[in-house]
Amino acid sequence: MQSRKRLFGTNGVRGIFGRDLDFNLITKLSYSLATFFKSGSLLIGQDARLSSPIISRLVSSVINSAGVDVWDAGIIPTPCLQFATKRYRYGGGIMITASHNPPKYNGIKPIAFDGVELSREDELKVEDIYFKKIFSRTDGCGILFNNDNIINPYIDTVLSLVDKEMIRNREFKVIMDLGNGVQGVVAPLLLERLGCKVITINGEMDGTFPGRGSEPTLNNINQLCEVVRDLDANFGVAYDGDGDRSIFCDEKGIAHTGDKTGALLVKYLLKSRHSGAEIICPINSTMLISSIASEENSKVLFTKVGSVEVSRQMVARNSIIGLEENGGFMYGKINEVRDGAMTTALTLEMLASSTTHESLSQMLNSLPKTYQYKSKFECGTIDNANRAVERCLNYKNPIKSETIDGAKLWIDNDSWLLVRPSGTEPLLRIYAESVDKSQLYSMVEEYTSVIENALRQTNP
Repeated sequence: MQSRKRLFGTNGVRGIFGRDLDFNLITKLSYSLATFFKSGSLLIGQDARLSSPIISRLVSSVINSAGVDVWDAGIIPTPCLQFATKRYRYGGGIMITASHNPPKYNGIKPIAFDGVELSREDELKVEDIYFKKIFSRTDGCGILFNNDNIINPYIDTVLSLVDKEMIRNREFKVIMDLGNGVQGVVAPLLLERLGCKVITINGEMDGTFPGRGSEPTLNNINQLCEVVRDLDANFGVAYDGDGDRSIFCDEKGIAHTGDKTGALLVKYLLKSRHSGAEIICPINSTMLISSIASEENSKVLFTKVGSVEVSRQMVARNSIIGLEENGGFMYGKINEVRDGAMTTALTLEMLASSTTHESLSQMLNSLPKTYQYKSKFECGTIDNANRAVERCLNYKNPIKSETIDGAKLWIDNDSWLLVRPSGTEPLLRIYAESVDKSQLYSMVEEYTSVIENALRQTNP
């Protein structure tokens, strides 16, 4: 099992529809999932990609043919599907999405009965069924039902977890860049019920993602930042294609990384209601998390990169707070998963709680200053990516090396660089952070050269 090719990447099974993710793979994987879940109805949702309806119908039909009932949730954000899977005690769930990947990609993300993605161990069980073709057999067929009563109960639950009146009294103005994704059916409604004036851009669901692409980054949400400044809004927020991640810009139109705004939320939650709570985050997270945890008598547990890794540790350790640097914030009071709309509601409450009406930029400026860098390299193959990681690991002598996921190299006590292969695309990702801007770019330039030299070679 260790030597064969994996089906699952960092988040579910993804590929280019019709090529990597073809009908044969989808059919076999659907039989494998039906066999794995064995009993109990499955809830299926989809994002707005052009191929999602086709894949959803095929997955539902195959699972029905294996004797398992399916409830179709239609177009819905991933965190809403996960919420409903847990709340209504389905046997499991399946989300048809490729999240932030380009439009030609799609994917199948299985959800366990507890509303969280399958553990890595369960992924291997599904793969074992798939490769050995040990599919369950039945003489009957399951039934396809519809469940269109998820969004309102989800919004009601989010509202129950924040101070609604405190937020409503502030009458916030919020700009939302919905990225042509499915958060458009939830987030604006939620904020309107919180008394906010909501203005949306890229609000029409479109699986080609014509606005700014399916992934919000600091480099492609310029329109959001401009509208926030022009309309004197309190902040702006951008979501990814399936609505589980959120990137914020402050009232000055300055965009911030997900783990920086996440660190601010961590600080707020530790001070306001979850004193001493443990924080779970991946190895590529900002140093600010550890600094805040130390100040608030809390601890941080680092994981491999990937929401599955963080979520499953949260479940195992009964943790309330988790986050990723890419804008995936997890609040265990609703579910141990990334949730863009829940994160936005918590951000509103954090701002509303300030007796001096501090702005988002003022709150962010209260954090210690660090400089961050994030980029990626086209690798072609996983072997090329692994070779580049090995070259970086063996280059020079950092004061500390961590190999939880790829290679995290500490250049000094306040500067680190991480290189790791992507789990969803043939890419090598690089992350870096330092309290010294010149040091940041110096080490990035140096290790970029190491990576490029390794990738130019055809043999190890």
